[in-house]
Amino acid sequence: MHITPEALEQEFSLTTAATRLDFLSRRDNGDTALNTVAQDDDENWLGFAAADTSLDVHESLELLALGEVVARKAHDSRLIGIRAALRGGADWEAIATALGRTPQQAWDDYTSAVSTELDAEAAASARELAGARPGR
Repeated sequence: MHITPEALEQEFSLTTAATRLDFLSRRDNGDTALNTVAQDDDENWLGFAAADTSLDVHESLELLALGEVVARKAHDSRLIGIRAALRGGADWEAIATALGRTPQQAWDDYTSAVSTELDAEAAASARELAGARPGR
């Protein structure tokens, strides 16, 4: 099985992908040495929890693919969030602050997403909602 963002994107919701990503990220100790097998007490599972661990190849590839899944799903929510903010009365200054962008950049990103992600009718409505590009 190949671990790809496309395969995992179908399998995991954003919440599940982010939770699994967090779990794998926390499990890895960040060491650069090659993985070694650790001996532990089969009777005491707490030894595993306290052990200094690193991810195996499958887990590390899953971590990479999950990071991409989370980034894609989070990016997909940007258009939804901006449209909701505009409908609620937010101005481009507030939206830009929430995105860590300038108002002009936020407007440009939004109109670009509208052009590529929405059908013609929805795009026209979204452009009308956006109004004119904010000035500098």
